[in-house]
Amino acid sequence: DEYVVFNKVIASKERLFVKAAQSFRPDHALSDSFRIFCDEQTMWLDDYAIFMALKTAFGGKPWPAWDRSLAMREPEALEQARTDLADLIHDHKLRQFYFYRQWSKIRDIASANGVRIIGDIPIFVAHDSADVWAHPELYYLDDQGMPTVVAGVPPDYFAATGQRWGNPLYRWDVMKENGYRWWLERFRSMFNLVDIVRIDHFRGIEAYWEIPADSITAEHGQWVSGPGEDFLDTMYEELGSLPLIAEDLGFVTEGVRKLRDKYELPGMKIFQFGLEGGHDDSFLPHVFPQNCVAYTGTHDNDTSLGWYTSTTEEIRDSARKYISSSGEHFAWDMIRSLWASQAWTTIAPIQDFLELPSEARMNYPGTVEGNWRWRVLEEQLSAKLAERIRTLNEGYGR
Repeated sequence: DEYVVFNKVIASKERLFVKAAQSFRPDHALSDSFRIFCDEQTMWLDDYAIFMALKTAFGGKPWPAWDRSLAMREPEALEQARTDLADLIHDHKLRQFYFYRQWSKIRDIASANGVRIIGDIPIFVAHDSADVWAHPELYYLDDQGMPTVVAGVPPDYFAATGQRWGNPLYRWDVMKENGYRWWLERFRSMFNLVDIVRIDHFRGIEAYWEIPADSITAEHGQWVSGPGEDFLDTMYEELGSLPLIAEDLGFVTEGVRKLRDKYELPGMKIFQFGLEGGHDDSFLPHVFPQNCVAYTGTHDNDTSLGWYTSTTEEIRDSARKYISSSGEHFAWDMIRSLWASQAWTTIAPIQDFLELPSEARMNYPGTVEGNWRWRVLEEQLSAKLAERIRTLNEGYGR
């Protein structure tokens, strides 16, 4: 099936996780590796494992709804929970161990074949997460642990009422006092998994949209200054050279551009946006700067074929002329035009290489149901397609 049915997948995986935990005894062949993993990852793993164990114990409820002593992390209550839930805590650590072990193998194979992996780091985190529960002092929360203000973006191209993400907002002043330690560890963890990191909503480092927590939409809020240069200076001083991509889409101010350019971070260009603008639109390939990552579209866009068939005939005609396309293979003609640009890196979703319609779209911003379900099928990844992509890359020196 080309659509994932998550509730069935989760139930199936859960049974396998239980079996794996039951078979993992002290004399298991991977016991020493597991102990080393737990020691190396203790900074985040201990809090994460007990958080997940407590969520299970409280029937999946968000952490502010737990017994107050545990929601507020009272030492005696936590110590008792570590004893009572020892098996569950161990199981969650074991799941992470297996994931890291399997992912490391994938990354090693990729590296051996000259493939670099781009990872995504959302600027904000979920309220019902181990991060917020373990470090409430870093967020704007009330006495019950609930956010007083939340993140999002004002009305834009994607949503007429904006996007109310609902993430708790950082107390950047507190983070600065401790040298942004939480962020440093976050970056270190990411670069243990991937080679390049895309900072989602880079805009928020310069300024972010603050929405009162009781607002239903994101229409009513205010821009608040972010940590800016001080934050990035600290990251570079502590971690050295950072291969980053700045997701600089949406309402981009001169301040955001200056921050991005000071650190020579490549921004993002979305070809679909350019085809809806004028001949000098900054999202058209002939005006791309070299230091950018260019996409036909991202997970938030329709597929290129879906976009083409759903837009107006006037825009379709203009798009065909721009990329010299008859329209018969519009997605591939769009990819070829993008690959011919001077952009540092070009990316197209697999849906575009497969010339798929809107049914293969990944995400509809501003909605919470029915997203992230599409998946590529093995039979779609043919040798013929691989050779076609290879020819494209060789032809344009990519």
